[in-house]
Amino acid sequence: MEPRLGLHELLHVFSFLEARDLLSAAQVDKVWNEVSRTKELWRQLCLRRWSSCKASQMTLGTQTWKQYYLCRAELEFRMECGRPEKDFICKAIAGHKGGIDELAYVSNSGCRFDGQEKSVVCTVSSDSTVRAWDVQEGAEIWSSPVQPAALVNLVTFRQLQLAVTVDKLGLIKVWKAENGRECASFSLPVHSSALQACDRPEGPFLLVASAEGMLYALTVPHLRLLSRTGVFPGSPTSLLCSPDCQWVFASTQDSDLGPKVFCTRSLLALVEEEPPVSTTLPIWRISRACWAPDETARLMVMHRNHDSGQLAITTYELEAKQSQEGVDVVVQQIASFLLPDTMTPPHLMKARGSQVILLVSGLELVLFTIQGLQLAAFQDHQKPISALWVDESRVLTASFDLSLRVYVWSKENPLPVLKSCYHLLGGSHRWASGFTHVESDSVSIVGVEARNIGTSILRSYCFNIRHGSDDCVN
Repeated sequence: MEPRLGLHELLHVFSFLEARDLLSAAQVDKVWNEVSRTKELWRQLCLRRWSSCKASQMTLGTQTWKQYYLCRAELEFRMECGRPEKDFICKAIAGHKGGIDELAYVSNSGCRFDGQEKSVVCTVSSDSTVRAWDVQEGAEIWSSPVQPAALVNLVTFRQLQLAVTVDKLGLIKVWKAENGRECASFSLPVHSSALQACDRPEGPFLLVASAEGMLYALTVPHLRLLSRTGVFPGSPTSLLCSPDCQWVFASTQDSDLGPKVFCTRSLLALVEEEPPVSTTLPIWRISRACWAPDETARLMVMHRNHDSGQLAITTYELEAKQSQEGVDVVVQQIASFLLPDTMTPPHLMKARGSQVILLVSGLELVLFTIQGLQLAAFQDHQKPISALWVDESRVLTASFDLSLRVYVWSKENPLPVLKSCYHLLGGSHRWASGFTHVESDSVSIVGVEARNIGTSILRSYCFNIRHGSDDCVN
């Protein structure tokens, strides 16, 4: 008699298979078909392929993990094929009477492919309103009353379905994303220079930097003051939170003052007369910075080299260590390199994974490793790039040439390789001056198109999803 594997043994063997092999195994017989559909097998495949797809943050709806995997894999395959006229539904969405200064997704439906996916973005404008938009329908969901001053910045808390805005006078407000109801407010003494939404599992909080160089930590949604810390007195401060929200990088641009890194836990529970836990990095004249998304505490900083004054990018690892005196921040430099003299100083900087840095310099998108090896350079736009969006699957650039460029990461190479795919076109140059922002989720792309008359519209590109597909996997 042929030896037969039990269900547990089969499940163990199948756990080493890729999706295509699992689909083939399902064709053998009824038992193999049943085991190949096991929820845990497909859940692990999803988490391996899309590291940002944390199980605790996913809303599957009526779909199974297998359906989710197959639909998202097919979507990425079609996205790479470059057929924007067939695979995208484009809509122009107007409503604001002024220019749009910021937009952010507030929906979590980028993780759903069950026919119930709905992408919602919020925007703030110089017309002093905050608005929410249904991207698939191309329609406004709600608009706030006109505020006392123009709104200049926006962040969202997707898990709580909240939007937080600040106006040019420093008034911060929290809004319910589903209906636009105002929940709380907090007034700064001067205008804000930066907002950071920290949506950590232990509890969300908001970090705000002011133009006078102060750092505020506020509860969400009630905006109660937790701490107020002087960072760079008299200087506007920029903020960047680490992926796990355990660290915040604070800097003031092109200054001789070294940037600081704070342990956010110490900002949330300040001990009286004790400063928050922080350290100053030994570099100066900071221009850009970003955190590595696949590491908890890896920071890349663009700055001027001490000796030559040439632009350099230095990568640090941070760690909080307990000592007898308290908590110490340990900083380790793990890489540094000089940018080419011929390169125009980059105005945009992002990271991918733990090793790759993406820089935008005028018309050009350039990729480096943290050691300084140039991986690629693209010049696909006719006018300067205005915005850059990066995730584990693709890269988007927006330009004043009224187009968005889609790039896709190759999964076949050990070292990340970016492939230039196609343009998504905006409106007419007669009426518009170019794209100023771009954001995306798994099922849509949204750009802000600036109009020549001083207003802005949203232009959405929604993927034409085929639900329930079981026959395409890549």
